[in-house]
Amino acid sequence: MTELDGLGLAQLVRDKKISASELLDATLARAEKAQERINCFAALYPDLAREQIARCGPQGPYGGVPFVTKDLSVGVKGAPLTGGSRAYRDTVSAEDTTLTKRYREAGLVFFGSTTTPEFGLTLTTESTLYGQTRNPWDRTRIAGGSSGGAAAAVAAGVLPVAQASDGGGSIRIPAACCGVFGLKPSRGRVPMGPSRTEGWNGLSTVHVVSRTVRDSAALLDLTHGPETGSRYIATPPARPYLSELEKDPRPLRIALWRTAPNGTKPDADAAAGLEATAKLLESLGHIVVEAGPILNGEALGKAALFTISANIAAQLDEHGQARGRPVGDDEIEPITAGMVQLGRTVAMAELAKANNTFITAAIQYEHFLDAGGFDLTLSPTLHRAPDLLGTMALTADRQKMGEAVAGFAPHCAVFNQIGAPAMSVPLHWTAPTATAPAGLPIGMMFGARYGAEGLLLNLAGQLERAAPWAHRRPPEWAG
Repeated sequence: MTELDGLGLAQLVRDKKISASELLDATLARAEKAQERINCFAALYPDLAREQIARCGPQGPYGGVPFVTKDLSVGVKGAPLTGGSRAYRDTVSAEDTTLTKRYREAGLVFFGSTTTPEFGLTLTTESTLYGQTRNPWDRTRIAGGSSGGAAAAVAAGVLPVAQASDGGGSIRIPAACCGVFGLKPSRGRVPMGPSRTEGWNGLSTVHVVSRTVRDSAALLDLTHGPETGSRYIATPPARPYLSELEKDPRPLRIALWRTAPNGTKPDADAAAGLEATAKLLESLGHIVVEAGPILNGEALGKAALFTISANIAAQLDEHGQARGRPVGDDEIEPITAGMVQLGRTVAMAELAKANNTFITAAIQYEHFLDAGGFDLTLSPTLHRAPDLLGTMALTADRQKMGEAVAGFAPHCAVFNQIGAPAMSVPLHWTAPTATAPAGLPIGMMFGARYGAEGLLLNLAGQLERAAPWAHRRPPEWAG
């Protein structure tokens, strides 16, 4: 069954070749095996899953397919939701979030949550609460962050698709680290309510990581659209996203954007992947031109730091008030504590300047596309292979951690800042090493105009047919 994607598993259930309960039991066995080796789950709650199956039965396009949410923001009623933080150690969701309800309507069965660093604040999935999530391609390496648990579970064959979120690359970076597909939707595309309809002043969005493009497209069809209180709505698609996979795109003009806004260039491994991807695109009839927008990387980085720090400070202040005592520094990671301190002192004018910086970048990006007649941009998702564990943890040396983060995936956050969609496609692996006998994945990232997820998925379907990846299995394979 591990060769099937989510839609394929749902078909098995509809055809009565396997029951939803049997499928859940098989998935749980794989989850427990993977947990022992790579530590990708924050919680498993099979009783809630069995109650859901008994109550609802398999229904919907994904009827009976086991599913997990990331342990951050997306709540399942009655299940733990800690955000990877000791400050939320005993928190249980009182209700389903809007996205959870849409997943339930699609037929997905919730059986657990995947690991995240505290509040999704770094590019590796390591926390004091849950420990280190390991990359199934090399257990000494990171699985990426902040949706590292989700990407590792999918890559290891536990399940074909898992919920993820992205506030600065947190869908695309783990997808790249673990060799799976990850699409970050446009701002306002997928619901984040009911209590908050946006995260980090709009930087964050939610969707999935998956082994196939088909599951990503199908689940975007089933979940996108406005919710109560939406202040903005992404451009409605011209046709179902799943239909974008039925035929190849027209010849596209793609800008190969090599140097990130902060001046970082890809290393030899990432550059090799970039060149190979460009050649693949040209063989498929697309035009690739080396070019990139000129953006103020220093200003964007400062704006993101101020915006995220202020939001985390506000969140913890609210949590302290709700429970009747302030959150202490001993309940959060050291780097988180520093960000909270910064967030409480950021001048209000700086937050306005930060938003203006993001708006300016969005305008500059689209002007660049228009001036060059470009449809998409191409960059490496990662500028180097996945790091060793510990280098980017929220408990690491602050200066060394900051330097590691700045050079790891510096193109990714731009698309959160401008609100546009982007995807990481698993098109390149490094040479084998002693600890990574099958090599390490390095994803290739494509960015589009706001609202143009359909074009990204159209190209992703073509790339998946031309250079398939779903058959690749890492050394840590739970299937």
